[in-house]
Amino acid sequence: MILLTGASGTVGAAVLRRLLAAGRQVRCLVRDPREIGPERVRVQLVLGDLGAPNSFRHAMRGVDCVVHLATATRDARSASLEELNALATLRLLRAAEAAGVERFVFLSSLGATLHSHSRLLRSKALAESAVAQSPLDTTILAPSLVVTPGDRWLTVLERLSWLPAMLVPGHGHACFQPIAAADVADCLIAALDRPVSARLELAGPETLTHDEIVAHVLRARGRRRRLLHVPPPGVRLGLGTIERIVGPAVFATPDEADLLDLSLTTPRGTADAEALGVHPLRLSAVLGG
Repeated sequence: MILLTGASGTVGAAVLRRLLAAGRQVRCLVRDPREIGPERVRVQLVLGDLGAPNSFRHAMRGVDCVVHLATATRDARSASLEELNALATLRLLRAAEAAGVERFVFLSSLGATLHSHSRLLRSKALAESAVAQSPLDTTILAPSLVVTPGDRWLTVLERLSWLPAMLVPGHGHACFQPIAAADVADCLIAALDRPVSARLELAGPETLTHDEIVAHVLRARGRRRRLLHVPPPGVRLGLGTIERIVGPAVFATPDEADLLDLSLTTPRGTADAEALGVHPLRLSAVLGG
């Protein structure tokens, strides 16, 4: 039995489809079963979330592998980003260890260090440290920017592309190696059959600046726009003001926008993905159009 968190996310939905297609038994830790759509009738469900550790013990019954993909990118009303990413991962590990679980697979990110300017990446680094120190067989997957058609970030870009000029937060010089969510999911499924503790860095075949990624999105939608950069202080001020007005429904927080000014690359390129038998797609193939 596999316990899956984050089954409704960009990577989680792709992983869930692959696990079910392979005939694996899956239990999903969810706040609302409707989040995972029609797949909910094919899995076991445990109601709970990362901020409710009391739900972890029940979720672990009969589980031999935990696939922890759930990620918080902003504070919730009940808990901070750090609690939802770092502390929740530690609690999930402890529950897994107590229940006799054998494997623990964790989705982190390239650039996750304790010295990062990003709260998200610092919290991921703390979680990585806990996973690496666990006595369980552990696998850490650290992808660059993960993309899939219709995801929240691409949707925001497409909506902005209707403006006379394309607004780009920050300087646009940060570099990424964008990788498709489907490719990350394929890597994870392949890694499940290799019970060796490891940290795998997952990247697509291209190193692109933020500006170049925006240009790819514009070309895929057949639009020509001048790029208009918004300096980081202006981005933080604007998004902070919107967040205070609309609350959690804001389309992006200042912390999330900060990520787009931080390079997420690995000198290993596609090597780790290819070692798992996965050949990541180029960004143009992911975007289509």
